[in-house]
Amino acid sequence: MALRDRKHDGTIDSVVNDNGVSYLKGLLLEEVDLNELSALSEEQRRARLERVVGTLLTREGPLLTNRERNLLVRRVVDEALGLGVLEPLLRDETITEIMVNGHEDIYVERAGHIQRLPLKFSSVEQVYQAIDRIVAGVNRRVDESSPMVDARLMGGERVNVIVPPLAVDGPTITIRRFPRPYSISRLIELGALDDSMAGLLDAMVKAELNIVVSGGTGSGKTTMLNALSSFIPAQERIITIEDAAELALQQNHVIRLESRPPNVEGKGEITIRDLVRNSLRMRPDRIIVGETRGGEALDMLQAMNTGHEGSLATIHANSAEDALLRFETLCTMAELRLPDETLRDQINSAIDCVVQLSRLPDGSRRITEIVLLISRHREHYKMHPVFQYRPEPWSGSGKVTGTLHYFSMPKVYGERIRLTGLPLPQAFANAKPPPMDD
Repeated sequence: MALRDRKHDGTIDSVVNDNGVSYLKGLLLEEVDLNELSALSEEQRRARLERVVGTLLTREGPLLTNRERNLLVRRVVDEALGLGVLEPLLRDETITEIMVNGHEDIYVERAGHIQRLPLKFSSVEQVYQAIDRIVAGVNRRVDESSPMVDARLMGGERVNVIVPPLAVDGPTITIRRFPRPYSISRLIELGALDDSMAGLLDAMVKAELNIVVSGGTGSGKTTMLNALSSFIPAQERIITIEDAAELALQQNHVIRLESRPPNVEGKGEITIRDLVRNSLRMRPDRIIVGETRGGEALDMLQAMNTGHEGSLATIHANSAEDALLRFETLCTMAELRLPDETLRDQINSAIDCVVQLSRLPDGSRRITEIVLLISRHREHYKMHPVFQYRPEPWSGSGKVTGTLHYFSMPKVYGERIRLTGLPLPQAFANAKPPPMDD
């Protein structure tokens, strides 16, 4: 048996060829008792199979270095129990996104940059095997009649799968990994905001302003939302509502709700909107919606306008103004048809602040704008920026640099913050009003 590839470049793929891995997997199935394995925990199953593969290598395999042997044992067990070549990527905490384009192309995102890896599945069938294991955990199936699915791995990673005929070049898997929660102090260290902005956000959360965190895909909205939630007083009752439970709040009185996709028969779906409506009957002090992207936007506005101040939500938008317009558009997705003037009235009354995040060309994420809404009733939206980040031209290497601009607080919001007993950070207390053309 030729286990080792002739060309060895130090990667896991070159330690052993695919036929050798398949051969070892076949021997492994002959050696283990599947009924015994089913009674073990995940960690116990992995440890048991690693011992068996190690014995098989001693008996059947060629001479390998300790590193090569460990890589081979792990690869065989990963394919037997997990997602094959994706398993080491899921263990790598520096990776935030895994993208499988067919069986030969695997890309990952690290530190905001996408790179192609020298890894691949040995065949399309192996990709489908990994997909079957992913969707089995959510009682779904993927085939030509149902070629798209959203799922979640045991570790909480969010997965999207799309296969032919919709995916022309082969089955495609996109796995979004959620980094460990960052504290505000850690975000300050990373340059996402500064002490003055953190002090202002702390005061706004404690003053129970309704805050929308806006940004594009991968801009750090959930990370910022989690950090903002740390400012909520510990004695308050908080309800979080998400598609996939990503938020990790530090308070004790937290109820976490998670939506549910339909089953294989297309029944049993529980949407974010259903959960928002139900949360209003659960006596919340704060409602936190992980992502607003449908008719639940209207229910969120109703909650904010009927005694649930201090709510937090995220939305996909490229600017603070776009966030308000998108909120307006999402409200029209509800079955209740309201005139545009009525929707503006609801948004003007409900939303107090938009925190805009951006992913910069160097891969870093930061707050680029903090805007307060000063329009009322059915007026067109009037936005008062209290902070703006203006980047300098980027050379294509190194860090993006820019200038920070602080502006004075509108009187109505300054008074609400004063009543919390927290001082307004000096950068804002001493600032001038924003220029009229901004």
